[in-house]
Amino acid sequence: MRCGPRVSFDFGRRLSRRHLAALAGATVATAGPAGARAQALPRLGYLGAESPALYASRLEAFREGLAEGGFIEGRSVTIDYRWADGDYRRLPALAKELAALPLAAMVAPGGAEVALAARAATTRLPVVFEMGGDPVALGMVASLSRPGGNLTGVSSLSVEVSRKRLEFLREVIPQANRFAVALNPASPTAESQRRSLVAAAESLGVALVLLTARTEAEFEALFTATREAGAGGLVFSSDPYFAYRSAALAALAARLRVPAMTQSRDFPLAGGLMSYGGDFHQSHRQSGRQAARLLKGATPAELPVQRVTKVELFINLKAADAMGIDFPASLLSSADQVIE
Repeated sequence: MRCGPRVSFDFGRRLSRRHLAALAGATVATAGPAGARAQALPRLGYLGAESPALYASRLEAFREGLAEGGFIEGRSVTIDYRWADGDYRRLPALAKELAALPLAAMVAPGGAEVALAARAATTRLPVVFEMGGDPVALGMVASLSRPGGNLTGVSSLSVEVSRKRLEFLREVIPQANRFAVALNPASPTAESQRRSLVAAAESLGVALVLLTARTEAEFEALFTATREAGAGGLVFSSDPYFAYRSAALAALAARLRVPAMTQSRDFPLAGGLMSYGGDFHQSHRQSGRQAARLLKGATPAELPVQRVTKVELFINLKAADAMGIDFPASLLSSADQVIE
């Protein structure tokens, strides 16, 4: 009769000695399953040159691509964001902040400035860039097919087609023998675009007025200088700083009645005359897919850079009517979208 209690007592002593710590740990783990799952999620770092509001449509496209690759923010991946709020000088420090975190990869979309800051911040962490320029020419990767380092990403044709904007604007305003070009001297691709636009002007037989702007405060001077130079219109080079401020540029173009053309569809959608450039929705969605591949274990050195070759032409006929401009029928028929 007394054996039962003794056996039970001894078993309890053995259990506490050997398993008490393990049971306590298991209790803590099961007490917060949601927290444990959250801690287990892979982490991405996202480096943005602007603010979340200006990146909204790009972020939506990026998340689409990420979801297509099997990852949904907050469920199967967490994302740490850093925003430069338009001050690109902050990008290197923000990139270093991200590189110091326990991330699976860093995403650096939105142009060469962002990509270069990420490259300088880490040689260890996998990085996905997204830009309109040539990543080989900028020294980002050894080749598109075999990047060879810790970076891979997506490249579009926005920078390469800058000269086409001049050609299109000349087609719309054939009587003009002079055009202005806006360059951002802080852009890593400014000089290559300048050379391309100068060559295009020579082939068209028109003079070129080169203008520069680094900040939004200098935008109005671009349009007044275009008018004072007697130029037929203003062509914006491919630059993220210009692209993200399409609404401000469209308002100035309308108020000062200067025909202008940029890389981003956001410009004619906001009331500007024309745009011609890479499809940013596709390029940012592709960057999400690339990030998903890295999360699944792909090696950036062997993950080919994706090339987005779609280039889109948007035309705003309301802006044209306000400036007394008639578009050639051939150009209207080739446009991806005509805003009436």
